[in-house]
Amino acid sequence: MANQELTFGNEEFIVSKTDLQGKITYGNALFIKMSGYSELELLNKPHNILRHEDMPAVVFKLLWSNIKAGKEIFAYVKNKTKNGDYYWVFAHVTPSFDANRSISNYHSVRRKPTDKALNTIKSLYSTLLQKERNGGINASEAMLNELLKEKGLSYDEFILSL
Repeated sequence: MANQELTFGNEEFIVSKTDLQGKITYGNALFIKMSGYSELELLNKPHNILRHEDMPAVVFKLLWSNIKAGKEIFAYVKNKTKNGDYYWVFAHVTPSFDANRSISNYHSVRRKPTDKALNTIKSLYSTLLQKERNGGINASEAMLNELLKEKGLSYDEFILSL
């Protein structure tokens, strides 16, 4: 029975690392358990193996532009499991640097999001997704930027305020 929402504890953390192309190089036990895949099925696979179709592309555009620029980002993400179930996370994604300050890989720590934050995010993502279906990623990006402008907040300030 797929399409069931899975959850994890408030004190638990999902951790993964990827190479510069977004291929999984490490996942902690909770990452593996929540995904429904075995460790071998996950290693060296693109992280977007977990991408849920309800996720607006603009969120990943923001995420990748930040981490490739050497900056951290916080984001709410709906992930899809191997059997079609899903789970929400509040992700903190950071680049890791080598001794020369070049980005060597990416690291993500996810915690359970609050219900309050998800109420806002689910509605926002639904609207962004509709914009993308009708006008592409540029339409959803314009809508997100307009929302942030109206609130007088940066993306980071908005996400951290939820």
